[in-house]
Formats: sequence, C-alpha cells, structure tokens
Amino acid sequence: MRSWTSSSTWRRAAAGAVTAVCLWYAPLAMTELWSYARPGAPAPGAWLLAHTVSPRYVADAFATRVAPYRHSLVPMIVHSVLGGLLMLLGPAQLLTAARRRVRLHRALGVLFAVTVCASMAGAGLYLARTPPRDAFSGTAFWIVLATILVGTVLSVAFGILAAVGRLPDLHQRWMLLAYGYLLTAPLLRLEWGALPALLPGQPMTEVNRVAIMHLGSLVVFGALLAARARDHRDTVEGLGRSWAPLPVTAAAHLAGAAALLWLAHALTSYGTPGNRLLTAYLLPYAMAYTVMAAGARRAARAGRDWAREEWRIQLTGLCLAPALSAGAVALFQHSLGLGRFTALTAGVAIGCGLTAFGATAVVSLRLLYAREVRRRALPAAPPVSRTPTAVP
Repeated sequence: MRSWTSSSTWRRAAAGAVTAVCLWYAPLAMTELWSYARPGAPAPGAWLLAHTVSPRYVADAFATRVAPYRHSLVPMIVHSVLGGLLMLLGPAQLLTAARRRVRLHRALGVLFAVTVCASMAGAGLYLARTPPRDAFSGTAFWIVLATILVGTVLSVAFGILAAVGRLPDLHQRWMLLAYGYLLTAPLLRLEWGALPALLPGQPMTEVNRVAIMHLGSLVVFGALLAARARDHRDTVEGLGRSWAPLPVTAAAHLAGAAALLWLAHALTSYGTPGNRLLTAYLLPYAMAYTVMAAGARRAARAGRDWAREEWRIQLTGLCLAPALSAGAVALFQHSLGLGRFTALTAGVAIGCGLTAFGATAVVSLRLLYAREVRRRALPAAPPVSRTPTAVP
C-alpha cells in the first residue's frame, strides 16, 4: 500500500492551501513597508491586522520597527516587494512542473533565482547595517533571519546546480526546501494574527519569539512531505546498504533525547516565558517525529527501500536537531556573549532548519552515490571500429 503522502487528493489540497496563502500574502508583502517611507500610504496588511487583533497592537509594532528600518528602508522595501513576487512565482513553478511545461518552467526558474538573490541582498543589507541587539524583536530574531537567508540562497544554488546537471529529483528537493524557507514570511504574518488570541496582551515582539520556535521545523517538514509526495519510486538502482542503519538512528535518538531534556530544563527555569517557548517548540517537533517515524516504518513494511531510506535520513536529522541547538546555545552564549535566555531562544529556533538542510544534503549525496554505483555496474560499451568498410 502506498504511503498517505502519495495521495493525489492530499497533494491537491496541500498545493491549493500553499497557493492560497501565497496569493493572500503577495500584495501584503509588496505594500508592507510603504507606510514606513510615507506615512499614510496604503497598508492593507496593517489594516487587516488591526481589525483582527487591535489597533494598539499594530501601532506598538510599527513604533518598534521604525528605528531598525530607518537606515535600511530602501533595501527592505526591495526585499519586501520582491518577496511578494516570489510568492507568485512559487505556485507558478509548481504548476508548470506538474504539467511538464518545461520551457516555461525553466524561464520562470531563471526569474525566480534572480529574484531570490535580489530579495535576499536587500535583507542582507538590513542585517549587515543593523546590530543584532537593535533588530526588530532582538538578537534571536536577527540570528533566525540570517539563518533563513543563508539557507534560502544555498538551497536555490544547489537546486540550480542540480538542474544544470540534469538531476531533476535533486533539483526538486532543493527548490522545495528553498520555498519552504521563504514561506516563513507569510506563516509568520498568520501567526501575528492568530497567536494574540492565545497570548492576550503580549506585543508582537513576544509573538515573534514564540513563532520562531516552530516555524523552521514546520516549513522544512512541509518541504519533506512535498518531496516524498512527488517521488513515487519504490527503490533506486544502486541503493545498496542504508546510510541510516539501526546503530546510527539509535545513537541519534539518544543524543537528541539527552539534548532535548537539557533544553527543556533550561527553558522551564525561566518560568512562564520559558514554558511558553518550550511548548511552541515541542508540539510541532512531536508531530514531525511521529509522521517521519511512521513513514519509515510503513515504507519498510511495504518493501519500499528508497522511501524508507529518505525517511530515515530525515528522521535522523530531526533527532539531532536538539543536539545542534544545545551546541548553538553554548556558542552563542560564550563566543558571542549573549544572555542565556537569548542564546536559548536563538539556538532552539535554528536547530530544525539547519539539520533539515543537512539531511537534504545527505539525501542528495545518497542519490548521487547510487547513480555512481549503477554507472559502474553497467557493462562498458564496445569500442567503435575505425577500420574502413570495404566497398565491393
């Protein structure tokens, strides 16, 4: 029996939901910073948020963001406008790929890559000109933004290399991961409107702190589900032994469990704020773990070796995310001189996104290795005879 991720109904529903979010967010992104440059300019996003939460909530957020954006307003407007364009290009790319419109897909892909670079350049100028402690929502948010920027650019670069190398399965995985990173922007805006109902009276800066605990894990998990849904292969020629055998996955589980206990103890020592962040992290993490473990088990029972291998590699990455976060906390605290709570927030926020990037790289290497094994196993072509044929 095929995994539920192969269901055409699920794929259509997921694609429809992503497209709806992108179409909703595109005009909001393009106009979000106009009012910072010219007070009174149309700001449909702020209007919608004021009616969803409260005018005071929006006014406080505006006042908090004015100073960080003052010296980088033009780059941020470029970043925001082009980000809105990316929200339109993403669904277009998915549609052209699904319908095998190769020329149009390639043309839009070039535009997408150029737009990503230009948009991320604007964000990079903002981050370079803004000290982390002065950024909107503080140092932890600055670190998360920088991580997303680097992850997006590298994912697009690897996707382009895969396309040039005629490796469509790798190209697909990297571009889905890149678009997952980009989707943190509209999902964050949705949380600006939804989380105040769960956190009454909290400003947007606190909402951001809660949101970054799980946005990274959600978007990379969604990219994995999309990649698995589009890959129907039961096996890959040359696959051979697993790169994530039981000893490796067991060690990853032990390391992840120990790090998770340490992170939980560290966060709960800060009372309500720490408990809030821990809950925001654990719930999506547990959901992703459950689906990945079930996917690996189901694929093993069905004899689908390649599906099992990818699930296992990604699950190993997820298990190692808390360990990476714990190491990042120590680095941020002792090397960068951050306060312990800020270091905890930043370390936990970037863990799943980083390990998912690493797991996707391992999956790519796994496929390349299988191709090389298959190439070497093929019989050599007979040499072409250069002896001229006699003419009767």
